[in-house]
Amino acid sequence: MGSRILRLLLALALFLACSKKSAAMNATESAGSIQQEGFATTQDGIRIHYLESGDLASPRALVLIPGWRLPAYLWNEQLEKFSPSMRVLAIDPRSEGESTKTPDGNTPEFRARDLHNVLGQLKISQYVLVGWSQGVQDLAAYIQQFGMDSIAGVVIVDSPIYAGPAEIELHQKSSEATLSRMTLDVVYPRESMEAMVHSFFLQPHPDLDMEKIVNSTLQTPTATAIAMLMSDYFGVDRRPALAKINKPTLVITPAASPNFEAEKAMAATIRGAQFVVVEGSGHAVMIDQQEKFDDALEAFLQSEVKW
Repeated sequence: MGSRILRLLLALALFLACSKKSAAMNATESAGSIQQEGFATTQDGIRIHYLESGDLASPRALVLIPGWRLPAYLWNEQLEKFSPSMRVLAIDPRSEGESTKTPDGNTPEFRARDLHNVLGQLKISQYVLVGWSQGVQDLAAYIQQFGMDSIAGVVIVDSPIYAGPAEIELHQKSSEATLSRMTLDVVYPRESMEAMVHSFFLQPHPDLDMEKIVNSTLQTPTATAIAMLMSDYFGVDRRPALAKINKPTLVITPAASPNFEAEKAMAATIRGAQFVVVEGSGHAVMIDQQEKFDDALEAFLQSEVKW
């Protein structure tokens, strides 16, 4: 009898162990392609939050930089789409998402240094940089500081590179609009962010948690967010970075973008750049027209980028 009970207990223990293993495997699979979430601490003590997918040991990666006050998880579809063929990294820049909120260094130049720090810590030595919105300024600042040697390709998504103080004279109307919106951000922070987030989309997205995105934008303190905007638009003329770009470049813009003409003109100054126009999309083109965006990016990576 004792031997029989022992065998039953052993069988039960084996069953439970297998069940736990299966559950763990299912949890990993259900988590989608985001295989790792972590933090990297920069030299000045800023903790940068990131999401990763694909071959996490690869020294080559597709690097995704989000826009002003916006979280890395808005790149989730691309983290899943491109993970079978490459390592993919999306970051929360300083003072955004889950990264450290700091009153200092909220400029594209500091964010570029943070990114360089993170890439080094994750042992990523060759990369395609994808900047969306504010991320385009970070991309330009990165090129100005660190050059093109480790960059295999550049992808600019719905933003021109700004001219710093000269922006006020060169683009008076858009500059006035930017300065005016800062007052709304200060006086009506939630309402301003709700309006901004909803304006990103021309298509319905019933599964997208808009409130979660709004709450994420509000994690960036208002004063910090204003400092970021001022530095992005009016701080430094980053246009000289365009002359340094000597690797394949893709510029993607929605047909309805208010910056359409500026982005088209910018693309024309970059040697060999592809200019792709996406119909039926708001500012968040990688979500609003995900398939069109992914197809354009995939074609670029396969035909133009030489790792």
